[in-house]
Amino acid sequence: MKTTEKQFDAVKFMRQQRNAMSEKLSKMTKTEIVAYFKKRKVENSIKPCA
Repeated sequence: MKTTEKQFDAVKFMRQQRNAMSEKLSKMTKTEIVAYFKKRKVENSIKPCA
């Protein structure tokens, strides 16, 4: 069986991102969390340029 070395581990990356997000959100109140996600939605939304 031939094995190849991964250059990018998607599972490891996703776990790191989830842990970082959990740590960040654990320090916020419910109101701050809602405001955070509303702000992110506006900043990260992709708009058509047609």
